[in-house]
Amino acid sequence: MIEFPNYDAAFIVAGDGDYYCLIDFLEKQRKLGGVLIPNRYSYSSLLKRYRKYFIYISDLRKKLCE
Repeated sequence: MIEFPNYDAAFIVAGDGDYYCLIDFLEKQRKLGGVLIPNRYSYSSLLKRYRKYFIYISDLRKKLCE
């Protein structure tokens, strides 16, 4: 958060609810670029509210390995 004024958007890599408060804060500040979820089928229900920001890493596997 020290660098908060120095960036336009943050991408958080998390599937559990530990970062819920940070994700909520960044969205309210309009600095949430996305939430990278490692597993499409297993993530915290706390994060469902931010579904529009989800990027599933498991779906990117083909693109990343090309």
